[in-house]
Amino acid sequence: MRRLVSFTMISLDGYFAASDGDLSWAHRGDPQWKAYVEDNSKQGGGLVFGRLTYEMMASYWPTPHAAASDPVVAQNMNRLPKFVFSRTLTRPDWDSTRVLGRDDLLADARNLKSGHGADLVVLGSGSIVAQLAQAGLIDELQLAVFPVVLGKGRRLFPDLKDHLKLKLAHSRIFDNGNVVLAYRPSK
Repeated sequence: MRRLVSFTMISLDGYFAASDGDLSWAHRGDPQWKAYVEDNSKQGGGLVFGRLTYEMMASYWPTPHAAASDPVVAQNMNRLPKFVFSRTLTRPDWDSTRVLGRDDLLADARNLKSGHGADLVVLGSGSIVAQLAQAGLIDELQLAVFPVVLGKGRRLFPDLKDHLKLKLAHSRIFDNGNVVLAYRPSK
């Protein structure tokens, strides 16, 4: 069975996006962080998105600008299979993309996890992460905490019905102040 890992960048005050969707606060030019992101992009057996994150990623990673600015990450983002949970997306335009979750997001996620292979990684996609975590389908929740306070924005778990009990699996501190905290469900 494949693991489903979530990787979400959040501000120090717990927002994954500003109120207007802006993510510029999460893009910092730092060699150590860039190397980490490049190494992470080589891992995984597939990328999982919600529609909004998918559209943002699909508008950037297949472009010549992405290939020139971030060739390692662009190559890996473009080569991996992509799965988009959406009820409205009809024609994905990024290579190797399949739309799931039209009728039953949780059933499709369970089916996706039941396969064999490397980890599936959910990038961003706050509402999808919240739904999958609440259903116990996230095997590891990785939070990249950026040293910035937004004051308002979109929270990762705004309407959580039950507590998520987690245990720290590993962490890493970066010279630029970013901290990656990886949590797994405590059983």
